[in-house]
Amino acid sequence: MIDERFMRTEMLLGSEGLKKLKDATVMVVGLGAVGGYALEALARSGIGHLVLVDFDVFDLSNINRQILALTSTVGQKKTEVAKKRVLDIHPKCKVELEDCFVSIENINKILNRKIDFVVDAIDSIKEKSDMMVALCEKKIKFVSAMGAALKTDVNALKTDFLSHTKYCPMAKKLRKELKNKGLDISKIMCVYSTEQSDSSQKPIKENPTGGKAILGSMPTVTAVMGLMLAHYVILSLAKGDQNAKHA
Repeated sequence: MIDERFMRTEMLLGSEGLKKLKDATVMVVGLGAVGGYALEALARSGIGHLVLVDFDVFDLSNINRQILALTSTVGQKKTEVAKKRVLDIHPKCKVELEDCFVSIENINKILNRKIDFVVDAIDSIKEKSDMMVALCEKKIKFVSAMGAALKTDVNALKTDFLSHTKYCPMAKKLRKELKNKGLDISKIMCVYSTEQSDSSQKPIKENPTGGKAILGSMPTVTAVMGLMLAHYVILSLAKGDQNAKHA
């Protein structure tokens, strides 16, 4: 019997493709601007088991670009808000939460389960590179988000191997970091922007709390990047990696 909730997806991917999505476990690490939109598409595609990883709560500054950030969710845990939304979209989805900041100390615990695919939407270089190393060591498939802040051109977003990236400062730092750790980056898939910014006009403000600098960001660019990450995962699971590569 066709599940009307996912009928239109099944029409394109076939019953076998939809079954693969329902049988899959996908982890989303980082539920902010990019990760939130990736999660939205994964939930609406019929993924049967989602593992959601984040440590943060929503604040007002998130509302311009994070789909889970609403006036009503300010102050709430991102993982808890995300789970509630997923179950409202797909009530039969199994949702697990890891309410924590990813670090070298807890990566193995987070990944100690059956996982078919990981969406890496971590925005800090050290933790992102540590996660990538662990995923490669465990042979878990994943796709990573590169920098989406300070970008305005959605047409400059690309899906490709990390070794092929250009003009992306985050990707450049990661290539160096991962090479220093002895990791082969030629098979790491990511979504990145080829947009070249005018460094003299970058909208960056000091953080009044002393934390990381505040970077200007567009709701459109972060959303499209998140959707591209999810699209890659969906096609990889339903049809195989080669069909997803240049989607």
